[in-house]
Amino acid sequence: MCSANRVHPRAEEENGMSRQYDVEAVRKEFPAAERMTYLDSGFQAPLARPVKAAIDLFLREGLETAGPKSVWLERVEQTRVKVARFLGVSADEIAFTKNTSESMNIAANALPLRAGDNVLMVHGDHPNNAYAFLNLQRKGIEVRFVPMTEIVDAASFRPHIDAHTRAISMSHVTFHAGHRFDIEGIGRLCAEMNLHFVVDVMQAIGIVPIDARAIGATFVGSGSHKGLLVPQGLGLLYWNSEHAELEPAYLAAAGLAEIPADLVARPDQLAPAPSARRFELGNFNLPAIHALGAALDMIQQIGVENIQNHCFDLGDHLIAGLDALDIRLVGPRDRRHRAPHIYVIALPAADWLGYFEENGVRVSPERDGIRVSFGMFNTLGDVDRLVDLISRRVKTSSRAA
Repeated sequence: MCSANRVHPRAEEENGMSRQYDVEAVRKEFPAAERMTYLDSGFQAPLARPVKAAIDLFLREGLETAGPKSVWLERVEQTRVKVARFLGVSADEIAFTKNTSESMNIAANALPLRAGDNVLMVHGDHPNNAYAFLNLQRKGIEVRFVPMTEIVDAASFRPHIDAHTRAISMSHVTFHAGHRFDIEGIGRLCAEMNLHFVVDVMQAIGIVPIDARAIGATFVGSGSHKGLLVPQGLGLLYWNSEHAELEPAYLAAAGLAEIPADLVARPDQLAPAPSARRFELGNFNLPAIHALGAALDMIQQIGVENIQNHCFDLGDHLIAGLDALDIRLVGPRDRRHRAPHIYVIALPAADWLGYFEENGVRVSPERDGIRVSFGMFNTLGDVDRLVDLISRRVKTSSRAA
């Protein structure tokens, strides 16, 4: 990050600066945040200068040298190591995929599920996590949905487990109201009951510290275009290598333990790679992996905990502003149960989205209102601008009534 020497974790709040780091220095790395009030990182993060520089380097090398493929593949492995370190696991347990949905489908089809087995999920969780398992109904697998409540923990699932339950699959953070579930407690329940555990961390990764080993999951999947700051088209999959019996439902040369030197397929050489490479299907999204390496460097330099705490501070400020206007927050308010960066305001999207767009504020429509999602570059001033716009319109409407 070009302004790295100006980033000071835990700096005192002053003139709108974060108490966690020099957010104004970080903000300069995101040109879009200088041009609009960008409160939509839960949909897609704006491009950061270091991330763009990594993509530019890849494109320049391709343009000028037709691609130093061996160098590019070496960088893939360097980024794999960074991802593993970021999640607290071994590089051999990380695979690159296309997106979260592909990661969830790989996991669902790798689990040893048979007709009559059931999988537990949370009702209203991300649809593409659910569809990965609902698609297995054609093989006789039952999917059971546990109610979505403000707190989802081991106690939420325990009454629904029976002799045929084989797995629990869920998100760490919900996309639609910012619930943050107790995945470590649920992971302990899965270990106790000998269940596989699949976790979608797409809305958490890069904002919430994640220790994949501590979660106790069999698989952890994610994309990279939100908290990891990379353009769409790259996913990640952690596979707990203690489950060496789990294999992909497909096969490609890239996933073999021994790739034939002459690239002639042989029926007697089908053993999968001993690493998570068994789940990869060949050519990588090279520019995105280059970008991810740069993004992880940027995030690590600031510190995920600092980013999380900064977003919590922004959220507290937003909640106070909404309370002053007597406007309801959808979803949990307590820091223990809410995501630091996702907040849904109970304002009808059909009536409010255009108003925010007209005033240069980027947010998302959600099931129950307007979703505000913070990034590392957002400031208290961004929150104040949003609250001020809401206040002005509410007052105008009150006078008109």
